[in-house]
Amino acid sequence: MAALAAALVLGSFLIAYRFYARFLGERIYQDQEDIVTPAHELEDGVDFVPTQRAVLFGHHFTSIAGAAPIIGPCVAAYWGWGPALAWVVLGTIFMGAAHDFGALVASVREKGRSIADITAQTISGRARILFMCFVLVLIWLVLAVFAMAIAGLFVSQPTSVIPINIQIIVAVVIGWLVYKRRVKILWPSLIALAVLYLFVWVGTKVPVDFVAMGVDQHTATTGWIIFLLIYSAIASLLPVWLLLQPRDYINSHQLFVGLGLLFLGVLIAHPNFDAPVYRTAEAGAPSIFPILFVTIACGAISGFHGLVSSGTTSKQISRLSDSRLIGYGGMLGEGSLALASTLAAVAGIGLVGACALPGQGVVDDLSWAVYYDSWAHAGGNKAAAFVLGGGAFLEAVGLSSELARTLMAVLVIAFAATSLDTATRIQRFILSELGTVLRIKPLTNPYIATIIAVVPAMYLALAETPDPATGQPRAVGWVLWPIFGASNQLLAALTLMTLALYFFARKRPVWPLVIPMLLVTPVAGLALFTNLQGFLAEGNAPLAALASLLLVLLLWMIVEGVIAAQRLRRATGAA
Repeated sequence: MAALAAALVLGSFLIAYRFYARFLGERIYQDQEDIVTPAHELEDGVDFVPTQRAVLFGHHFTSIAGAAPIIGPCVAAYWGWGPALAWVVLGTIFMGAAHDFGALVASVREKGRSIADITAQTISGRARILFMCFVLVLIWLVLAVFAMAIAGLFVSQPTSVIPINIQIIVAVVIGWLVYKRRVKILWPSLIALAVLYLFVWVGTKVPVDFVAMGVDQHTATTGWIIFLLIYSAIASLLPVWLLLQPRDYINSHQLFVGLGLLFLGVLIAHPNFDAPVYRTAEAGAPSIFPILFVTIACGAISGFHGLVSSGTTSKQISRLSDSRLIGYGGMLGEGSLALASTLAAVAGIGLVGACALPGQGVVDDLSWAVYYDSWAHAGGNKAAAFVLGGGAFLEAVGLSSELARTLMAVLVIAFAATSLDTATRIQRFILSELGTVLRIKPLTNPYIATIIAVVPAMYLALAETPDPATGQPRAVGWVLWPIFGASNQLLAALTLMTLALYFFARKRPVWPLVIPMLLVTPVAGLALFTNLQGFLAEGNAPLAALASLLLVLLLWMIVEGVIAAQRLRRATGAA
């Protein structure tokens, strides 16, 4: 059953790329037009660097394929496999991929400007400021949560520490060879992948376990968070060719190999779904609507992807025609990762024997019913379902249990780390654009902007506040995480609104952008409003204030968009 579902979904993705991506590219985005891209026009050897299509696909794919498309489906499996798979497929094909593709094309056409900056000419100067404020809050939260997620995996899976850090060193060496010695990147990257897998095996034999050395778990996690955010700050300032491009290209190989092994394992193990098609939520748990849609988040549509498309990818694309594979195809890759995560949670988990769960301790025989016995456990265990269930698929291929779980943990961490330093670089760009708009010169300094990008995220990751659900102290970032899914998809809706107005002004058919916007906006807005009601009922004033602020920004942006649409309609009619 699971193998058939995988084949049907992957087949749907191939058909969508063949036909729907072509329709979008030819009729709306005109992606075959021969223009000078910002990578060539503004080439500076640091951020604007013309890049081979395969290498840039690797960067874009792994930057958007962070922890969210893994964590989200793992949590959403609480409601059964039917709703999760349906949203991954429909959201990816008709919403997420169209959104990412459009943001990339628009940014390339506007000299690599971010989608937030493009809002100024499309809607209004006020809308640009509102959009940038929305983006700043979202990225600070992304940085904090991804750093905490990676740190938690380093502590719980100490076998992953050595391979992840070795990959950084190898990537820098390859970047130097390719851009300074003009060595072709394919073979060095494949050798680097082999080195990475060698050190995955080394990591299983020599785990870097600070807890086993006597450091308490909280201190070890805190140390890793600080290390990761300092690393992301340094990495975001390096030229893209030195670390970002080669590391992401290696990661794209790793993801293809990892996904290939996972789907091969599904085919060999041929498991049935261990979960029901649909499960009614228990008393006290959130209802499936609208929370399912914002829980899966990046596995279907994500505003963060538009920031990657217009923040880093557009500055490296060599030809506009490359945008179809990179923008639309990259989101299909993310949908495939969300598919693998869902299958691990609803089918692979039934193949797991005795194991330790983050929120439940040691269980003798794992199953979907045990893992998802409550909403609290589903939300607390997060990506463990992917590591355990996916590891079971890899065991079917012939890997040992320990090696399989290490490989899965490395897969999760590698992509989360990629998103971490890409997000830091994007935050620097946004702060610089904001500094230019507001005439605050220090913000245009890359070092000052990077510090401002990282310090608030470090506060969110390290400071603690009472968890509204349990009353126990918890990192501020994790407490704010329920807002992320809703605000991330609201950002996607605002991006779709900007793109619809941008291409409408150029007299293109924009219904493929307007329809997703009209669907996503009320769902994400309702989810945020639901969060607000919960915060008010719990008496959590800070979270209620933040949710209220985001809702106000959303409503303001919608008003600005309606005014801009009317203005464009009058101008078009006059013409």
